[in-house]
Amino acid sequence: MYTLCIAGTLVIATSCSENRTNDSRDVAEQENKSKLTSDNRTGDNRTAVVIDNDNDAQFLMDAAEMRYENISLGQLAQQKGNTADVKELGKMMEEENTKSLNELRTLAQSKSIAIPTSVTEDSRDAHKDLSDKNGNDFGKSYSSRMVDQHEDAIDLYEKAANDSEDPQIKAYASENLTTLKTQLRKAKECKDKSDKRSS
Repeated sequence: MYTLCIAGTLVIATSCSENRTNDSRDVAEQENKSKLTSDNRTGDNRTAVVIDNDNDAQFLMDAAEMRYENISLGQLAQQKGNTADVKELGKMMEEENTKSLNELRTLAQSKSIAIPTSVTEDSRDAHKDLSDKNGNDFGKSYSSRMVDQHEDAIDLYEKAANDSEDPQIKAYASENLTTLKTQLRKAKECKDKSDKRSS
């Protein structure tokens, strides 16, 4: 009986610690580290070259994290937005980021780099914060977050477009900059409209 109690406690403790480390990004990082270790042991340097170039792996993971968040919050904006422009911004974010995420998945797979496969913990927190808002407060907060996030995304993609030594990653980053800039402009327009409205 005593042994069963100890075993039960261990299972609960283990499952709790697993939940803490089960963030989609953490899982991807662990997978990349495992691949690198495995490839070094077997002498296969094909995937090690890209994973070892930390900037490319980090770019792909950061980009995926942003895309998942934009899709998730875009869906929320379509449900909770109280104006046509907020709903339209959400719809555009969901559709365009889904398309880009599919391209990103294919690219990461071709480089044997693991990327997040779902919304990360930080994005879930952002979703929860926005879920608690209503009316124009939601519109203001959502469009403001999209402006901030797209400014960060453009910086991230410009850096990869300029600095990456991998031609395919460089091309992906370059090709997506125009769309990101359009999304930023739309987000700013939506934010301006929301800021002018009373709550």
